[in-house]
Amino acid sequence: QVRLIQSGGGLVQAGDSVRLSCSASGSLFANYALGWFRQAPGKEREFVAVGSWNGDSTEYADSVKGRFTTSISRGSARNTDYLQMNNLTAEDTGVYYCAATFRRYGSRLQEGFGFWGRGTQVTVSP
Repeated sequence: QVRLIQSGGGLVQAGDSVRLSCSASGSLFANYALGWFRQAPGKEREFVAVGSWNGDSTEYADSVKGRFTTSISRGSARNTDYLQMNNLTAEDTGVYYCAATFRRYGSRLQEGFGFWGRGTQVTVSP
């Protein structure tokens, strides 16, 4: 059974930084791609970022490019991915989800991910 455990987030002010974590356990081992998505109040869930199984390929939504960065720590007892979010704005407020796929490279499409974390709230005050 695959589990994605998320941590991080909270209430911050505009301009602050936050790092989200997503720890994977179960049958994923280290060879999986991980994506980040978010859902703002009253809006549909949207793509934020995706990183490959070894970190050599990343892709970001235009709205976060240059401010958000993914990184990975794989091969240890627990595989963990991170989403570093800098220079946050009120438009970044929402519930952030990590999602994994057995494929080594992911995409922007939510349908491509079979395993999801429960989400973590990030609230940015103006």
